[in-house]
Amino acid sequence: MADGLEPFTYSELGATRGVAPEGYHGLRLRRRIGRGRALFEQAGAQILAYRVQKGTGIFRSADTPTAEPGTAVTVRLGVGPFGITAPCRVVYVLDEPDRRGFAYGTLPGHPASGEELFAVEYDSADDMVYGLIVAFSRPATWYTRLGGPVMRLTQRFVAGRYLATLPTSD
Repeated sequence: MADGLEPFTYSELGATRGVAPEGYHGLRLRRRIGRGRALFEQAGAQILAYRVQKGTGIFRSADTPTAEPGTAVTVRLGVGPFGITAPCRVVYVLDEPDRRGFAYGTLPGHPASGEELFAVEYDSADDMVYGLIVAFSRPATWYTRLGGPVMRLTQRFVAGRYLATLPTSD
């Protein structure tokens, strides 16, 4: 690429803001983690500092201490010696009054093609805070194509683990 960055492995950049693009498996998991603006602020800061990746043990490295558009992030997927390093890059950051988080997209070498959003939302109507994972993906390698339904179940399981790393109240 002209800017020296590896190209994303999909063209629907930013689509985790809406409906999963056609031809991809979509995932949306939203779970209440507690209440209060302080919890929202704490969880939002932790998400931006890659806490969900670190808390599940998949985090390997990032170019910046907190997520910024363009940051390269490397995660390790798999179990024990059967893991692979998967490169990603931050597509966008949410820094809204009631939503915080970021999405990263896959780069060449990642076993999937797609995007994943890690966010926290605050509902001022009832003071509740929710963790949110939104993703769309499709296999990018022969072994992820072969894994099909198992890979989708694994993705849902890991999304639940991501949310379990967030601070809670109540």
